[in-house]
Amino acid sequence: MRKLILVPLVLFLAGCGLYAQGGRVVGFWLTADRDSQIEIYQVQGNKFNGRVVWLEEPLEDDGSVKRDTNNPDRSLRNRPTLGLEILKDFTFNASKNEWEKGTIYDPQNGRTYDAFMRLDGNNTLKLKGFVLGMRFLGRETEWTRERERRE
Repeated sequence: MRKLILVPLVLFLAGCGLYAQGGRVVGFWLTADRDSQIEIYQVQGNKFNGRVVWLEEPLEDDGSVKRDTNNPDRSLRNRPTLGLEILKDFTFNASKNEWEKGTIYDPQNGRTYDAFMRLDGNNTLKLKGFVLGMRFLGRETEWTRERERRE
């Protein structure tokens, strides 16, 4: 009888541990150029997205709000950069200790790349965007964890 209760309990606790590990990426991250802050948050189950929550320079020279002007979809070019979701659909892979199968959008050039990310310690997030499914063809960047949202 004990084994009957113990096995499901162990499986449940192991699942909770993996779920919690995946959530380590949640929080606020300062980009490598230190000119924007991204909030990574969990959506539906084990998926993680990220959006721009702070810009060092949120306005254009003429005083207008910065917009997604380089988006290849003309209908999206009027979206404000602040609030833009740039990370989508990352899932945590415990065996690789990374978040994978997501995409990263670069508003500076309007391109979306396949991507993965992993923590280096607790306060450095290494991201790599790549093309054609080839992880070795791409660009890497490092973001730094911040305790709170910038205003």
